[in-house]
Amino acid sequence: MSPPPPKPPEELVAFLEGLPEPHILFDTDYRIVAANTAYRRQFGTAQPVLGRRCFEVSHHFDVPCDQAGESCPLALSRQSGQVQRVLHLHHTPQGEEYVNIELTPVPGPDGQAAYFVEKMAHMPMASGMPAGQGLVGRSGAFVRMLDLIARVAPSQASVLLLGESGTGKELVARALHEASPRARKPLVVVDCASLTESLFESELFGHERGAFTGASQAKGGLVESANGGTLFLDEVGDIPLPMQVKLLRLLETGTHRRVGSTELRHTDVRVIAATHRDLAHMVAQGQFREDLYYRLCVFPIALPPLRARTGDIGLLAPALLERVAPQRRLRLSPDALQTLEHQPFPGNVRELRNLLERSALLCDGQTIEAKHVQSAIDSGQPISPRDTPHAAPPALPDAPCSGDTLRQRLAQHHGSRAALAAQLGMSERTLYRKIKALN
Repeated sequence: MSPPPPKPPEELVAFLEGLPEPHILFDTDYRIVAANTAYRRQFGTAQPVLGRRCFEVSHHFDVPCDQAGESCPLALSRQSGQVQRVLHLHHTPQGEEYVNIELTPVPGPDGQAAYFVEKMAHMPMASGMPAGQGLVGRSGAFVRMLDLIARVAPSQASVLLLGESGTGKELVARALHEASPRARKPLVVVDCASLTESLFESELFGHERGAFTGASQAKGGLVESANGGTLFLDEVGDIPLPMQVKLLRLLETGTHRRVGSTELRHTDVRVIAATHRDLAHMVAQGQFREDLYYRLCVFPIALPPLRARTGDIGLLAPALLERVAPQRRLRLSPDALQTLEHQPFPGNVRELRNLLERSALLCDGQTIEAKHVQSAIDSGQPISPRDTPHAAPPALPDAPCSGDTLRQRLAQHHGSRAALAAQLGMSERTLYRKIKALN
């Protein structure tokens, strides 16, 4: 039996008790020696935590985190002697939840760390379990992305989300907004790809009455609607080049002018931009302003494609089923899940969602089987023009072809039967009939 933990300094325990955020205090042997009321309220378990080691409580591990494949803030702090921040998936009374941890070493009389204070912040926008809303996953690629979100969300820095189509850039933008000090203010989404150059300026910055034909009254723009909150520029690579300089002015000075006005207006917005394009290449080609690129790309976050998120489909699929068919309580059979996990999903999470919605429509019961998923996959395949009856080429008349000639051409040909039929001047059906007769 391990000896009881040393008694911590009373003034330190009293200080932690007065903090509104969950805090624990543990010694160099990982044993928890104090836990404040906020911690007990949010993370408290049926078992008392004092005297137990932190990794036993939070992870149900038998060894420290760094010996179980996780990052250990205590080990990192011992190496650096400084504050460390990590993102962990903790066991809580509500299940496994993502927790942002900030660990601070407390030096003893000899100057070495004698205790460690751990501040915890629950991340409600993400889950390591199937969830109806928010970001879902627990793969390494997902956790690395989530760690970047947790670090930049509380700041005022502009964020550029980079990733393939369908990876959930708007969902990440919403997570950034909800974890920021601006969460009580609006998140305004601007779909840059849908706005023509003539509409972009008036939609973004607003216009005065009579500024152009049809402007019967003054109208504030999306920038004004986002005042105090977050402006999300989706597909920022599609912004017309002449409009980019006006967006740059907004980012640099926080000011803009409505169309048809000389009045300079001030707006307080945080900008999050997203694109599936290679903006650096567009800059090199002169298709995107370099100065705007660097203003937007203060803190880039790359969203991993679904194929790089090993194991996440098993979490995403139930969550997406809950979204596409909330009344049916559908579940996936093991074979159906295995079928999903073998798909490449070039359209990423959006494609997975569409496939699950089709599978749900093809299923009459409560369990989606592999046959339903396969039917949904087959029905989603693009149809070749030659597969449609109205687009079939006219039948070719039978061309003369002796048996010896056909044998020779079959031996020499390494392409498709359709190509061989075309070379011989006959239809595929005729070619197959001749081959059958030859055999």
